[in-house]
Amino acid sequence: MAKVALAPAAVADLDALIGELDLPRDTRARVRTRLSQLAEFPESGEALSGRWQGFRYLLGPWSWMLILYAYDEDADHVAIVTIQDARRSRSATSDR
Repeated sequence: MAKVALAPAAVADLDALIGELDLPRDTRARVRTRLSQLAEFPESGEALSGRWQGFRYLLGPWSWMLILYAYDEDADHVAIVTIQDARRSRSATSDR
């Protein structure tokens, strides 16, 4: 099973989304539940291209929430690097 860890930037991104969008109190638990699948299936997310090449993403507990991560197969480690609102023009699915 892969080890899943959130980078400090991802935690800050999630905190910002919770504050800006007034998300429910159980948001962190919902995200944690969503991330649990990566321990067993670390490549289950969609691969990105362009400036985000080498990263994958999952949709979070809401369809607009992008959870971006990188998987190091040799170390069997998943690093959650950012959590973004896909509705924003600068989100990772945008190739700008």
